[in-house]
Amino acid sequence: MAASLCAGPAAALTLDDPHLAVIARTPEEAARIEAVTAPTRDFSKPERFEEMPAGAATVRARRNADAFSQPSGNIDFARELDFKVGNGLFRKIWVEAPASTRASDGLGTLYNARGCQNCHIKDGRGHPPEGPDDTAVSMFLRVSVPGDRADLDAQMAEIEDYIATKPDPTYGGQLQDFATTGHAAEYRLDVRYEEVELALSEGETATLLKPFYSAADLGYGPLAEGAMLSPRVAPQMIGLGLLEAIPTADILALADPDDRDGDGISGRPNIVWSLEHERPMLGRFGLKAGEPTVKQQSAGAFSSDMGISSPLFPDPWGDCTGAQAACRAAIHGGDPEEDGFEIDAEGLDLVSFYSRNLAVPARRNTGDPDVLRGKQVFYETGCTACHNPKFVTHRLDDQPEQSFQLIWPYTDLLLHDMGEGLADNRPEGRATGREWRTPPLWGIGMTETVSGHTRFLHDGRARGLLEAVLWHGGEAEAAKTRVIEMPKADRDALIKFLESL
Repeated sequence: MAASLCAGPAAALTLDDPHLAVIARTPEEAARIEAVTAPTRDFSKPERFEEMPAGAATVRARRNADAFSQPSGNIDFARELDFKVGNGLFRKIWVEAPASTRASDGLGTLYNARGCQNCHIKDGRGHPPEGPDDTAVSMFLRVSVPGDRADLDAQMAEIEDYIATKPDPTYGGQLQDFATTGHAAEYRLDVRYEEVELALSEGETATLLKPFYSAADLGYGPLAEGAMLSPRVAPQMIGLGLLEAIPTADILALADPDDRDGDGISGRPNIVWSLEHERPMLGRFGLKAGEPTVKQQSAGAFSSDMGISSPLFPDPWGDCTGAQAACRAAIHGGDPEEDGFEIDAEGLDLVSFYSRNLAVPARRNTGDPDVLRGKQVFYETGCTACHNPKFVTHRLDDQPEQSFQLIWPYTDLLLHDMGEGLADNRPEGRATGREWRTPPLWGIGMTETVSGHTRFLHDGRARGLLEAVLWHGGEAEAAKTRVIEMPKADRDALIKFLESL
């Protein structure tokens, strides 16, 4: 697999896990893992440990909005203190410089939010604007323009199928809808929907919302010719450290880019550049798996969403381009007598630690007959071809919460062609404009409890789980058709199973 990802005569890319203090598995452990992660064939009762989707890190499922905001269930007292400090930084409201609160100044001149928690409300899922008077604080538009191989850094050019794009020359890689005093925001997100009716079995009808997005009220002139816009809703935060701890080899083993098994599913890994380790790594995070680690994902959000500099993204103006001279010339935060970053290495590490240890709640109703039937439907419909149920994480020397846990995230972390209906037509890394990373499903049934809504998919267009399923296309077209044609009782059971996750 690694050799097939090298574009030129250079040595094959080594896609191991340099960010983790890994203890090698013994042959006996490998055999046990193969047995325990094998797909079940018995749907008469719950599988052993199924009610604990995060292994020992699982926490009790709270019936309130704090359900996604708990630390790993197996965290010790000292490390829980680090979690709480990281939580404070995650919830911090940043202010523009200069300010008397120097530890909190440095908010970018152009930004999408003033704090991490503003988008990931209660560590849960964001939503599209609920009407013309609602802001898009937990949703934004990514933007890029087509490039060519000559535009790629030498390191990127080594990665086979890496798609060359460039930031918009005026607006950069992301559109910001807020600005500090005296500056104009970049745009206003405008969304409209067209209703699409879809006939289901037994006379049922589903109504889907087909969205249309535009960047209105552009504050710095038109977008570049050929600009590609991609809507993004903030995803839930739980279980990120466990996803990071899945061995790369186990994820690559699920890839089948040429569909050699003939099941119509051809998952591909996204391979991206690690700023921290200065090498290509497997992409795991972000809606197109465009980030390799929790730390880089966190630092990228600080920079692009809030204009906060860090050791990984040192520019104090965040995503502002050279064409936005006033933004670059504005007063920025950070202490020039120290490292000059608006969030320093220690602060970034604490936020990353917090993000890694947001716990996954326990499953509910695993023994309910309808849930068990829905699980069987989920398997027999072919959903597990992408939403792989189980993994066992690495043995880790310095991350006891994530070490050697049997987890049930229901994802393969690979890219899949989801069809024209879900296409954003904007590439990212090796991901094409029709490909998305399989999202983890754990916790999905608690979305309404935490976030107060049931909006799903990358842009929140689906108003419930059935609508999300019915938007599937491309590699999932056959599975969607089975859902449309199956008896209503089976369709209802499938949704009940998803609500138990």
